[in-house]
Amino acid sequence: MSVDTPRRIVLLRHAKADWPQVSDHERPLAERGRKDAPVAGRRLADTGIALDLALCSTATRTRETWKLAVHELPHRPRTVYEERLYEASLGDLIALLNEVSDEVDDLLVIGHNPGMHALADALSGKAEGDALARMSKSGFPTAALAVVSFNGSWKSLEHGVGTLVEYWAPHD
Repeated sequence: MSVDTPRRIVLLRHAKADWPQVSDHERPLAERGRKDAPVAGRRLADTGIALDLALCSTATRTRETWKLAVHELPHRPRTVYEERLYEASLGDLIALLNEVSDEVDDLLVIGHNPGMHALADALSGKAEGDALARMSKSGFPTAALAVVSFNGSWKSLEHGVGTLVEYWAPHD
């Protein structure tokens, strides 16, 4: 793979979670989340991106979101459940992406806020259309997704190297 290889990162925030008397990590999806997750999966399928790899937080709400969303995709990418995505800082997220194999062109990350929003914002040196304004206005709600494209290796991924090519939220 050349250093000029075009790549895409899809950032998906988990769908709406419930607040039962369990630890934060074990919070399940709320009814709205169970409805929104497949809608997000259909939106992801509509992008036409053939995902090579999905990195999913180990939290219950992210795993449930992915389980409901993936059924809407034409093919299931290899999935890795990554505990470092839970409560990850922006620096943690970029470090994790820097570890991705250059055999991966299109990556999905299913995670949490504020990390997903911060990562989309930090990577997006440019944006197509009004995607950045819409993302900034909405604050990256549950089940939202952003697509950031960049050229190069995963090791070269850093602030401002990408273009926000799409932003979508289920209730916008």
